[in-house]
Amino acid sequence: MQLNETVGLVGRFSVYFSFALALVSAISFIISLRQSDEAKRLEWLKNARGLFYVHAVAVAVSVICVMSILFGNKFEYHYAWSHSSINLPFYYVLAGFWEGQEGSFQLWVLFDALLGLVLIKTNKSWEAPVMAIFALVQVFLISMLLGLEPFGIKIGSSPFILLRDAVPGGVFDMNPNFIPEDGTGLNPLLQNIWMVIHPPVLFLGYALALIPFAFALAGMVTGRVKEWIKPALPWTILGTAVLGAGIIMGGYWAYVTLNFGGYWAWDPVENAVLVPWLVMVGSVHMMIIARKSETALKASYILAVAGFVLILYSTFLTRSGILGNSSVHSFTDLGLSGQLLIYLLFFTFVAIGVFIAKWKLLPSTDKETSAYSGDFWIFIGITILMLSAFQVLIPTSFPVFNSIAGLFGGDLSLALPADQEAFYNKFQIWFAVGLALFSGIAQFFYWRRVKPGEIFTMISVPLVITLVITSAIILIGSVHKLSYILFLTSSVFMLVSNGRILFHMLSRSNFKLSGGAVSHIGVALMLIGVLFSSGYSKVISQNRSGMLLFGENADATAEREHMLMWINSPEKLDKYEVKYLGKRVKIEGHDKLVDRNLLLPTDIPHRAVAVKDYKVDGKTIFFQGDTVKADTDVLYCEVEYSENGKKAFTLFPQAKVNAGDMGLIPSPDIRRYWDKDIYTHVAAVADPSEEPDWTKADDFIAKQGERFFINDYVARFERVEPIRSLPGIELGQNDAAVKAIVNVFHRDRTYTLEPIFVIKNRRVARLESVVEDLGIRMIINDIDPDNGGAFTFKTSVSQEDYIIMKASSKPMINILWLGTFVLMFGFGISGVRRYKDFKAQRNKDKKRAARPLAEASV
Repeated sequence: MQLNETVGLVGRFSVYFSFALALVSAISFIISLRQSDEAKRLEWLKNARGLFYVHAVAVAVSVICVMSILFGNKFEYHYAWSHSSINLPFYYVLAGFWEGQEGSFQLWVLFDALLGLVLIKTNKSWEAPVMAIFALVQVFLISMLLGLEPFGIKIGSSPFILLRDAVPGGVFDMNPNFIPEDGTGLNPLLQNIWMVIHPPVLFLGYALALIPFAFALAGMVTGRVKEWIKPALPWTILGTAVLGAGIIMGGYWAYVTLNFGGYWAWDPVENAVLVPWLVMVGSVHMMIIARKSETALKASYILAVAGFVLILYSTFLTRSGILGNSSVHSFTDLGLSGQLLIYLLFFTFVAIGVFIAKWKLLPSTDKETSAYSGDFWIFIGITILMLSAFQVLIPTSFPVFNSIAGLFGGDLSLALPADQEAFYNKFQIWFAVGLALFSGIAQFFYWRRVKPGEIFTMISVPLVITLVITSAIILIGSVHKLSYILFLTSSVFMLVSNGRILFHMLSRSNFKLSGGAVSHIGVALMLIGVLFSSGYSKVISQNRSGMLLFGENADATAEREHMLMWINSPEKLDKYEVKYLGKRVKIEGHDKLVDRNLLLPTDIPHRAVAVKDYKVDGKTIFFQGDTVKADTDVLYCEVEYSENGKKAFTLFPQAKVNAGDMGLIPSPDIRRYWDKDIYTHVAAVADPSEEPDWTKADDFIAKQGERFFINDYVARFERVEPIRSLPGIELGQNDAAVKAIVNVFHRDRTYTLEPIFVIKNRRVARLESVVEDLGIRMIINDIDPDNGGAFTFKTSVSQEDYIIMKASSKPMINILWLGTFVLMFGFGISGVRRYKDFKAQRNKDKKRAARPLAEASV
């Protein structure tokens, strides 16, 4: 193979070119703003716009080059070798693009470029100031991809580095043009369909957070300190919805893929994304107030800026390596932490500087906001939301505080809490209570004028309904903890009050105004779902084996909550009887799982040889000796649940073995009911790739039809079948081969051993048969025709197949997932409404601007 350096050179050039174009475009947009002459302003604006168009094309070319490297299996490039493999399906190769730091930055740059093109098309009156900021942000983002080291200072990391340059020495000293046959592939933990969906949504949310930031700065710089709210609001709603969807997808991915049994672990990287989203939610509400009240303009600017700055801070936390010891999600440091810090500080200080310089332009009033206005209650809700974000942000930033202290010779030794879930939950539960209460109250004040004497009348009916519903749930769900009762009451109140507002709007055919009420109903449902699925999650598995499953030093809770399951042996599990039925694997081109015992792994990855024929509904899927494409390292452990003597359902929790240094990687399987999930995962399996510890062989002499015992199992020699052909062995006319059919009975299942006896060229060959589930190996040692055709079998035994699993019940978790859909639907309603408002205003401004020109021409 020959090195293909062309695509790398084109990719590098496109990155350098897009960087230069973004810089010149930003300068041109800024110059256009400073022109007093209209003709010159338009000329500079036209040039800046054209430069940004070409910049977007160059960004697209660089992305295409990386895709070409990945999908073309060009493993001479470090990025392809690190993130792709010839055995990965298309969608995982695509996910490899954003698995690495360089690719994820490229994705971010691409989204920013596309959004910039949309803004140029849709916001002509704001084009110059907004796009100046956009282009400037692109300069910083693309600098993360330059891969240059002037004067020994590293600027960016390029995805177009050759493997020999990234990992010098070794084989490259002998052969500089060496190209590996395959790459290391996508991280096994990330080989999940959500890896294809979740990161792009998250990075689109990152990119959208730039738009309100750009409008806020543009409004301040140009003196249009109030006008920026209307065009920024629909984009803020969209960005908040998209980023929220990304966070929800991440939680669902964790729930269905990881084995900790939850959807949110308060991991520092999770927190780093949650905080800017909370601020963006606050920003949406503050902008809504600012459209009617100038008192909210300062806070609107601060929150719009803070949302984007916190996105940059999140990027710094996750990619600087500073969270390396405190989060499983953080990237390793590529030596770019200083560059990321400069990026963060530059835009932070620019935003602060503009705010200070234009402070006098912002209107202020001494008039106090009435406690009987909706704005007041929304502001209280925003304050609680910001306090919630602040409480998450501070502990998450402990590693940063420690590093800063270290720079000055100090030692703070701030440590993240050992039990992060308990630590954050004890604070956040009260923020949620306050938020739900004030959200419910604010809806009434926002949609009608309320006089002091009407307050009790207004909330009495929703309050009574809330207490009735809450009391019923408390009795049925056995909710006794005071904090949980208050949490539930406030969530139900939020649901009822917003439901009443929604009903009122629908009865008056004002559905387009219902976005806020629908979104808040979604949040209320989520809170109720969180309360029951987390607060009342119950482990239903129990260790009844009397054995230490994980060793003497293992956690006592883990020992108590996991259960050992031998194959085909029923065990009691809550109201169910469960039975482990064996390991299954997926094969290409077949939608059903296949018994792992039917396939023999080969030295070639994702290839196995069929041990015997396999038929389904009379159709042969593969024949004995066929090479089958299958990932035999991903095991689906079949666990059957029965209730009252009848099969209830079957789950297939996964166990990925041979995952390099990661050991066993489990993924759960879930049985869903409307009111709960039965969540099952394996913690340990008998690894089929390891050579069993076989006992010394025992001899058994049997004739056809006779029974004998193999390690407590009853076996019966059924019959003998002549064999005319064998895979890999050519039988001549004077050669012979026979196969013994021996059934082994294990509880309610029957296994079949098929050892083969071959005589070829007067020499004997014995082909063994193995039943891995039961740990039995058999060969035909001899055939005695003088003793009625008696066969002498040699059998060895080892440990039978088993799994160690854990099962839990997650009550009402589907209310949580339902709430997420309702929340996103509400965002959609609000976003469409606000965009239509902006569009109407834009058209009105166009007509107003065109009127003087028309009059002048007359």
